[in-house]
Amino acid sequence: MKLKSVVRAIALLSMAAPALAQSSDASQRVEITGSSIKRIVSEGALPVQVISRKELERQGIVSAEQMIANLSINGNGLDNLASNADVVSGAARGNNGATSANLRGQGANATLILVNGRRIAAHGLNGGVVDLNQVPFTAIDRVEILKDGASAIYGTDAIGGVINFILRKDFNGVQAQAFTDVTQQGGGNIHRVSVLAGAGDLESKGYNLMASLSYTENQVLRGDQRSFVNTFQPSRGLSVDTRGTPYATVFALATLPTAISTNGTGPKLPGGTVSFNGINPLNLAGQPGCASIDGMAPYDAVLWNDQATKYGCAWDTGRAAVIQQPVKNTNLISRGTFKLGEHQVVAEAMLGRAESTKSFSANQISSSGTATITLPNGTKVANPFLNLAYPSSGSSYTGVFNALVGTFPSIEALRGNPLAFRWRCMPCGPREIDTTSDTSRLMLAADGPLPWLKGWDYRAGMSTASSESGSTLGSGYTYQQGFANLINTGVLNPFLQAGQSQTAAAMAGLEAVSARGVKLYDGKFTVNEADATISGPLFKLPAGDVMLAAGADVRVEKYSFKGDQRPEANTLAGVVFNAPFDNINALGGVSRNIKAVFAEAQIPLVAKRLELNLAARHDEYSGFGSTDNPKVSIRFTPFDQFLTRASYGTGFRVPTFNQLYNGVTESPYSGKDIVDPASCPTLKADASAACTYISPTILTGGKTALGPETSKQWSAGFVYAPIQGFSAGADWWSINRNGTIQSPVLTTMLANYALFPQNFIRDAAGKIVQIDNRWVNAGETVTKGVDVTVKGNGKLGLGNWAANLEGSYLLDKRSRLITSAAMGPSEVGQFTRSGDLGLRWKHTLNFAYNQGDWTGVVSQRFSSGYKDYMLPGVANGTIVPTNWNPEVASYTLYNLSVGYTGIKNLGLTAGIKNLFNTDPPFSAAYDGNTGAGSSWEPRVADPRGRSFTFMVDYKFF
Repeated sequence: MKLKSVVRAIALLSMAAPALAQSSDASQRVEITGSSIKRIVSEGALPVQVISRKELERQGIVSAEQMIANLSINGNGLDNLASNADVVSGAARGNNGATSANLRGQGANATLILVNGRRIAAHGLNGGVVDLNQVPFTAIDRVEILKDGASAIYGTDAIGGVINFILRKDFNGVQAQAFTDVTQQGGGNIHRVSVLAGAGDLESKGYNLMASLSYTENQVLRGDQRSFVNTFQPSRGLSVDTRGTPYATVFALATLPTAISTNGTGPKLPGGTVSFNGINPLNLAGQPGCASIDGMAPYDAVLWNDQATKYGCAWDTGRAAVIQQPVKNTNLISRGTFKLGEHQVVAEAMLGRAESTKSFSANQISSSGTATITLPNGTKVANPFLNLAYPSSGSSYTGVFNALVGTFPSIEALRGNPLAFRWRCMPCGPREIDTTSDTSRLMLAADGPLPWLKGWDYRAGMSTASSESGSTLGSGYTYQQGFANLINTGVLNPFLQAGQSQTAAAMAGLEAVSARGVKLYDGKFTVNEADATISGPLFKLPAGDVMLAAGADVRVEKYSFKGDQRPEANTLAGVVFNAPFDNINALGGVSRNIKAVFAEAQIPLVAKRLELNLAARHDEYSGFGSTDNPKVSIRFTPFDQFLTRASYGTGFRVPTFNQLYNGVTESPYSGKDIVDPASCPTLKADASAACTYISPTILTGGKTALGPETSKQWSAGFVYAPIQGFSAGADWWSINRNGTIQSPVLTTMLANYALFPQNFIRDAAGKIVQIDNRWVNAGETVTKGVDVTVKGNGKLGLGNWAANLEGSYLLDKRSRLITSAAMGPSEVGQFTRSGDLGLRWKHTLNFAYNQGDWTGVVSQRFSSGYKDYMLPGVANGTIVPTNWNPEVASYTLYNLSVGYTGIKNLGLTAGIKNLFNTDPPFSAAYDGNTGAGSSWEPRVADPRGRSFTFMVDYKFF
């Protein structure tokens, strides 16, 4: 259906309304998330969870991140400050200091975030996912969570569901609040202060002016501040997979004669056959041992199934990592509401700043055999780390070589050759990236009755919202050429034992080559929007009024991204080692126009018993064309105590600007472990000439030919309230997504070569020269589950009690790479390296008791366990660790709070989070680069441990 015909149909319906309209229900009706028709809260045919400001405060929840963690329907993806503590680049750069929602486990880009029913800007560094830090949490009145798809109402992104933050609208007086959340074990503390002021009264004076200013600080939590972070647990199947250690590990290098080899093959023991490489002198006979340096231990060659690494040392990057990044949020909202007769006009300004400092383990420095590196403009220059080596003139050379020759006497003839190595540059300091995001939304809106249509209302508004973000380098990053000079001259020493330190000249040299303060990148996302909706009774049926809502929505979305803007960026002297500049994805500015019309009808079929709701939306996107998405829902109440409901709808998600326009990165594959899958079906090389290892160029990046993802969603459920003060309900749901935008990992593409033959690009001789691993619309996912809600309240002694259970049971979660392939095995409760874990069962249970001025709340949060990751030696059966458990245990937290309001204008709330100081369950998963999540799973667990909360709320007048 074309846009013009839809507009014409809506106009005809609107003109017919005066003759058909009848008086509507006199009960107070409000607009509920997921519908454009005002209704009584209990009337809805869709499952909506409402959380009040008081409920949040009583549980010590003062940020969107904490609230999201307590939602049973939120997935377990890489969406919070703990799981986002890693190094990021590409589209994931927007995770710096960000928190996002992931309803139904569909991904953060498939959950729609609204403030007062309207969109806000996506994060300036990724242009596709909203950072919840921009939501002014202190000004929230309630949060509405729609547990269903809503593209028929809101358009793109509403596949997993919708979270609508409703702000306070009519406040008079001045109120100040201070909150602190201090951990028992130190680190990760949270503090917040806020002031809310308002003047005027909408009913008596016809206006209300309100402003809220808040400051929240989430402090840093390091891995070495928690005892459960320990990656050296071989008896449980976990050990570190990095030989980049604070005391360097010695490697052979094919391009340079070194102290242990002239051809790249490591030395052998006398009479032995194994060539050892990655040898750490501390791990040899007569030496202090790997553990002589804090955080080091022997490399576990058996678990990693590589006997040539027997003499290596490893370093616990988990302990060295920041496991919860620090973030500071400042939020200001000012709002003026004016009553003009029966109409209301609202002017609103929402401003925010989020500042984060992500900190990772120190840079790993490796001698390289690669001759060139590529500058941002594509120019190839000499690699400063080519044949990087510690010279024989270095102060530690003799001691290191003597340790090596004591175990490998055959290398004596190589004495004087330099030492190639892999080293964690501890004197460089941890790698840090500072990110600042400035967000804003300016809105002007009005609502009220339509004077020429009896019983009809309108709602209209226009807004502009933006998120501008930028990141700069902190400590830990150095200019590559200058750093190489310090190593090659022996000034900087990678072989220092415990108690030894770098010379003053070395530290001065590091300071001189530091890249602190260099701008990494910045980006800006802007959305300008205008919308209008009318709603009211269309005509009357025997069962009641047929209600109609119709409207239009026009948006312009813009995105720009700038990489390294330094004049020297395209010179060898300007190269900063291992800094994720992401210049290939720079965008001077892209935009798209969105026009949409929508309509919704509420049709009573049997008075107060049976109601049908029909909705449809037509969207036109510049560059994509149009998409139509209907939704049908029905509510049936056979008797007053029992309600049933069901719905069906379609949805869509448009590609992000990054997925469309990121540049194409060509990365030569440096490994020696992949083969041509057409000639080597076992994916292993053999003696034949046709089945040998290959080194193609891997293509990654955006693709302008991408189309929207589409979805089909079903739900059916009931609510049963047999007696006053008790209700129970369950909702089955299913989401089927098609054309999912994905970039399959290389090993997956190789294992499924028959599905992607066009992605393997060959030369005239038939040799694979490139593998296209860019984004594609290919996959399909199916997710099904049941949500359970049980509520009760009543009197107990001299007070009142209330209890609430919100649970989510995942029935099925499967996917396939392309729609013509077979559906894969169940992903429920199975470890996955990225994306959502798909836990079988999650719930939150709250019990509150109120007597007079006192209120107490006890809450429980539960997540079921799942199948753990297995290191290679365990996976192939080489070893069965003595304490191996293939299951990650379930996770349960209890919180307690007590509130008191017996002093005039003063409210006090004190609480204990994680009452029993429960550690995250052990997991054998290991993050080899930064250590975040090593020995535990940040997508599930809170690493803070027991903490004590205290809130003071005072109203001055």
